[in-house]
Amino acid sequence: MGDNSAIEWTDASWNPATGCTKVSPGCKNCYAERLSKRLKLMGNPKYTNAFDFTLQPAALDLPLRWKEPRKIFVNSMSDLFHELMPDDYLDRCFDVMVKANWHIFQILTKRPERMVRFAKRYGRIPDHIWMGTSVELAMYKKRIDVLRSIRVKTKFISFEPLLGPIGEVNLKGIAWVIVGGESGPHHRSIKPDWVRELRDQCVNQGVAFFFKQWGGMTPKSGGRQLDGKVWNEYPDFVPQYSGKPVTIPERTARHLLRLRHQL
Repeated sequence: MGDNSAIEWTDASWNPATGCTKVSPGCKNCYAERLSKRLKLMGNPKYTNAFDFTLQPAALDLPLRWKEPRKIFVNSMSDLFHELMPDDYLDRCFDVMVKANWHIFQILTKRPERMVRFAKRYGRIPDHIWMGTSVELAMYKKRIDVLRSIRVKTKFISFEPLLGPIGEVNLKGIAWVIVGGESGPHHRSIKPDWVRELRDQCVNQGVAFFFKQWGGMTPKSGGRQLDGKVWNEYPDFVPQYSGKPVTIPERTARHLLRLRHQL
């Protein structure tokens, strides 16, 4: 986990903490849990505790050491807003993200209530930090309403693993939607109509749509095409920091302008 992530919608992953606990059906076949146990067996010192929630302070400054701009998935092996995450350590994670403003940080949680409490306490979240929540079934659409209340420019939803039809979704205030099927030895199937329903709502409501995978035994088993097209949309993004334009290298500006449609 680090630079050159295999996850299609990001460039790198950064794990200032590892390990998690299950909170809803989407967690049942957690890839991070499987990988953590494998890494422990391989002797990786970061995973001595396997999938128990563990702080990784040695990894805190990693984004500051990456000088080229990246889209960074934060805590791909955990949940940044896990109930065992100390407030002071969470503040330190955000302090690093605020400072490393040449990157885009993508934070995804199944615990949006704590995300809201943190945002109110921490203050303004700079525009290069994106905040999202996961919704695997229609019964968890309430997470979207919680996310919508956060004062951050780019809010996104990951419907992955998509385990059933979601139905009508209010995407007001949402900039980006990711959809994906489950992968792994015990993967649950995804139906094309579930995906089409979400895609069509994104098109109708002007929200960027990214179809990650059909899933299967491996993430790439079913490919990524939906009705003959690869959907790689990203939200529009103009780099801002503390309400003022950020001075960035020309190569960084070019990188950010490509985010809308990467093929």
